[in-house]
Amino acid sequence: MSVLIGEEIEKALKNKSIAIEPLDRSQIGPGSIDLTLGNDFRIFKKKFKTYHIKNDSHFQDITRDVHVKDGSYIVIKPGQMVLGITKEKITLADNISGRLEGRSRFARFGLAVHVTAGFMHPGIANHQVLEMVNLGNGPLALYPGTRICQFIFEKCDGHATYQGRFVEQVKP
Repeated sequence: MSVLIGEEIEKALKNKSIAIEPLDRSQIGPGSIDLTLGNDFRIFKKKFKTYHIKNDSHFQDITRDVHVKDGSYIVIKPGQMVLGITKEKITLADNISGRLEGRSRFARFGLAVHVTAGFMHPGIANHQVLEMVNLGNGPLALYPGTRICQFIFEKCDGHATYQGRFVEQVKP
């Protein structure tokens, strides 16, 4: 696999092997596209019991929905994790995959944007869930619309299309 850079990203957008909606052209960088934080979050319920992690476990059972209006913010305390989602919907051709990465400017505050699920399969057509953790020493206020992460595109050898559990996700 090879990483697509600026000119190749532009070509892929033009020939529609990559589609991002909405997209401001200023989000396109030399090796990635910045994605913005959406308004919907999932906050973990405060329970003091053991959560059993099995194939049929559902994260919705231990979280609750929170909607943050534009101009407002959500606070993540040190050591806390919340789920967020990108405003942008990403659609990839069946021979392009990608990686979701944080941005160094926010990592320097202690913000990790994804815990483990940074790989995006070829053929996706959904919004990207962010597994955000505050690894810093103080609370972090996150605002919808902030360019919170970046998406790196990779050309695949062969073709495949993701058909998993989150194929149509629009909320975290």
